[in-house]
Amino acid sequence: MRPQTRDFRRDMAWLAAAILLVACTCAAHADQQAADPRGLEIFVTRLRELLAHRCANCHGATSVENGFDMSTRESLLAGGESGPAVVPGNSNGSLLYRLAARLQEPHMPEEGDALTTDELKLLAEWIDRGAPFDKPLIAAADKGPWTERTVPAEARDFWAFKPLDTTAPPAPDDPHGWCRNPIDRFILARQRAAGIAPSAAAPPQVLLRRMALDLTGLPPAPAEVAAFVADPSPSAAADAVDALLTRPAFGERWAQHWLDVARFAESFGYEQDYDRPHAHHYRDFVIRAFNDDLPYDTFLQWQLAGDELAPDDAEARKATGFLAAGAFPTQLTEKEFESARYSELDDMAATTGTAMLGLTIGCARCHDHKFDPLPQADYYRLVSTFTTTIRGNVDVRLSSDAHRAALDAWQKRLDGATAARLAYERDELPGRFAAWADTMRAAPQGPSSPWRPGRIVSATSRAGATFSPQADGSLLASGAAGDQDVYTIVIDVPLETVASLRLDALADPSLPRGGPGRVAHGNFALSNLAVKAGPIPAAPQADATVGLIAVALVNPRADFSQTAPDLPVAHAIDGDATSAWAIDPRVGVAHVAAFDLEKPISHSGGVRLAVTLEFMNNVRHAIGRPRLTAAAVPGLPSDPLTSERDPVAGGAGAAPRAAALLARPEAERTAAEREELRRLHREADDGWMALDAAVKRLEAERPQPEVAKVLVAGENVPRIPHHADGRGYPHFYKETHFLRRGDVNQKDGVAQSGFLQVLSRHPAGAEHWQSPPPAGATSSHRRAALARWITDVDYGAGHLAARVIVNRLWQHHFGAGLVATPSDFGRQGDPPSHPELLDWLAAELIRAGWRLKPLHRLMVTSATYRQASAADSAKAEVDPANRLLWRFNRRRLEGEAIRDTLLSLAGTLNPGLYGRAGANEATPRRSLYLEMKRSRLPLFLRTFDSPDFVSGLAKRSSTTTAPQALFLMNSPITRSWADAFAARIGATADAVPLLPAPWGVPTAVPETPRQRVIQAAFATALARSASAAELQDAERFIAAQEQAYAAAGRGAAGGAALADFCQVLMGLNETLHIE
Repeated sequence: MRPQTRDFRRDMAWLAAAILLVACTCAAHADQQAADPRGLEIFVTRLRELLAHRCANCHGATSVENGFDMSTRESLLAGGESGPAVVPGNSNGSLLYRLAARLQEPHMPEEGDALTTDELKLLAEWIDRGAPFDKPLIAAADKGPWTERTVPAEARDFWAFKPLDTTAPPAPDDPHGWCRNPIDRFILARQRAAGIAPSAAAPPQVLLRRMALDLTGLPPAPAEVAAFVADPSPSAAADAVDALLTRPAFGERWAQHWLDVARFAESFGYEQDYDRPHAHHYRDFVIRAFNDDLPYDTFLQWQLAGDELAPDDAEARKATGFLAAGAFPTQLTEKEFESARYSELDDMAATTGTAMLGLTIGCARCHDHKFDPLPQADYYRLVSTFTTTIRGNVDVRLSSDAHRAALDAWQKRLDGATAARLAYERDELPGRFAAWADTMRAAPQGPSSPWRPGRIVSATSRAGATFSPQADGSLLASGAAGDQDVYTIVIDVPLETVASLRLDALADPSLPRGGPGRVAHGNFALSNLAVKAGPIPAAPQADATVGLIAVALVNPRADFSQTAPDLPVAHAIDGDATSAWAIDPRVGVAHVAAFDLEKPISHSGGVRLAVTLEFMNNVRHAIGRPRLTAAAVPGLPSDPLTSERDPVAGGAGAAPRAAALLARPEAERTAAEREELRRLHREADDGWMALDAAVKRLEAERPQPEVAKVLVAGENVPRIPHHADGRGYPHFYKETHFLRRGDVNQKDGVAQSGFLQVLSRHPAGAEHWQSPPPAGATSSHRRAALARWITDVDYGAGHLAARVIVNRLWQHHFGAGLVATPSDFGRQGDPPSHPELLDWLAAELIRAGWRLKPLHRLMVTSATYRQASAADSAKAEVDPANRLLWRFNRRRLEGEAIRDTLLSLAGTLNPGLYGRAGANEATPRRSLYLEMKRSRLPLFLRTFDSPDFVSGLAKRSSTTTAPQALFLMNSPITRSWADAFAARIGATADAVPLLPAPWGVPTAVPETPRQRVIQAAFATALARSASAAELQDAERFIAAQEQAYAAAGRGAAGGAALADFCQVLMGLNETLHIE
């Protein structure tokens, strides 16, 4: 019976285990079943997204803080260090609910706003129904290493990350024909749905002042207002907008908006706040880009990688000042080096994100972004793009508007002279060859010089000297005489073999003491002479030295060398920059040196020589009139070289050489000899020589651009030294690492350059935009890949970049963006009020070739923009924030525009463009050109809410404070503007047209000289006339002030009283606001 007993006990054990398993399984699912179906519905439709975006970043994604992981239901019920987080069926007893409802500390979530009442109700109901999950909050694949975290496909379903919606403009009911362009159709459709109607149009004088201040930041002249009011044509507004868009002031006005988001300033910031004297070139680039309507995609690309994408374009180099504009501490301890560099990289990446993409990328520096699908790993891959990018001051050849105009005019003259010379060669020279050949054969056959001149291909001076070719084959230097110059002269010699080189240093009356040097006493000091040689190319090349190889020189000899101190000609080829060949005291006469090539160079079509003359031994000791010739044999006599016949074609030695060539049958002449014969003929023809001299004179007169130091960002640029350099600050590290919690002491591998996954839709990933640097490149071209990605509409971030800039334009025209958070298009930002309109405008921008001016025109000519700004209580009840745009948003001007407007009223505004900033606030230049020093911003601008430029700012605050009124009332600067305003209108009042008063108010016709002055002041300041009541009040005020000044014994009481009145006008809200 034992076996039976053992079997029975075993069966009973299995039965007990099965019962226990079933019981546990039922218990495990009891909560789910109890909550089904409403609990699951809440979780699937609302709560999953809420928990994933507000909780899971700290409790289940890249980190599990306090041991609490809520990525699955099991881990949620288990809780963390504080015990179970959820008690199914009991929300009031659940720690998760109590912390979220702020009933118990620490309040959750720690970052961002608290959960709303509705969200808390859903959370409580979900817990009370058993807290069911349909699937984990975070997929298992996403719980791997944080450096490999991927973004789920559904993250791209958020409106900002989707491709542009191609919805056509709606066709709302518009019986009165209010809509003027597609913008209005979108706006009216939303208004109709809300049961409200648009406001009446603003009067024409109000509209023109609005457009002028919006587009240029300056008020319109009274004559412009009068002409606009009197123009009945339907295109009047569009014509006015087109005129405003062409004014240079447009670029200045809109550059200020961009410089705000680019955190542009002209100092380093922090305690020391050292100046950046070359930073203003970036500001000038932005102004010129907006005025020239540079395509916006190019505008973005150049700011990220102009040096890589367009290295020869001065504007592209200046554009990289965007990356260099951030603040940086210049005094660091060694322990701060690495963290400071990562902060500098963060500034570049974060500003790129907010300014160009409207994303707070910098929030992912220490952890995954709390609200947007931006993993911390994506952040470090993006930062890695800038790994070796630093700021530096480099020499850039600037191309100003004046230089471009001069260059265009010069090119036309040169083209004409070149065409005339070619026509002479084609039509005249062939018929003259036979007669010239007979003359050469009959000429006396004296000895011919072995030295052959070459055709001058190019001649450059590093210090900026200008060379004028002379009839004897020499080059006469003029213009800048740099301290240490380097000449590079390229000549094509009509010899099949070159074995020696000759350098003539010729005297000239234009040189100091007759030369041959350019220094005051006429000496020169040639520290090094180097030669490269090769065949003459078949076609012209952009770089005349391509393919040439260096050749060594030996056997130096000269007609004379300086002996006190000893400066022999041999020093010219010893490779030592501190030694040289000089000729003091024998100045005022020509000198000559000759050298042999260590190995002669032979080419059947002639030889090209590139000769470099370096003058590094002493300041301004360059040769003023050099001439180069070559010979086919080495070791030509050197004593005396200057006694030889002049080795220039067309001189005494030309006839024997020509006769020698003509004596050979034509079929036996080499290509080089045939070319030499043609050249000898040309250079003996007076007509051709005159035309050639005209071409060479023009070539020498090519307008040269200004060379200036420019603050740029790039790789392999000169570092800007600061205090930390003395302690070994490296300026950059060769690699960027993934940093846990953003801590440089917690590195977790090297981050390779990459982009944001949520905005990358190409199967190849980042490699789609990356490519190897081109041959000869001095940078990695990582930033070029970023630039391509950020403007790629099809696969990259281009659609979002277009949305962001369109929204910025809308914000500055209408007072608020379609997205009210212009630098945050993520989940923490506001959704667009008119998403279809936003996408339609972004698509329009792209269709227009990314040009912004057509978008400006579209917005400003819309009926939506033309509306009056008057309030309406009934409409305000429906839409108190005016998000449906049923009226125009009245707003105060920014501090810069206020100051510029007051300068304009005073008539003292200097319209000059570009250049260095000034620290003097009394300067009459536009406020854009005031020095933006981070620790000492101009007082006027600071008073009127100017940002500190430590980080980008997309939307300025607009405060109303006592110091603002006091500044306008008591500042000596404001008073000087009022005095100038009064003097201006006092002298010109009769010429100022009388403008109509708006809103149906009768125009008060002036009857006295004082009334004419008052009306002129109103027209200038407010683009309208004064009403009868305003005219009467103004007259009384001026009379009272005049009486008070007279009683006080002040002279010119009338002028002072008028200035008081002008100062009152300058401080009116109407003057300081866009109506």
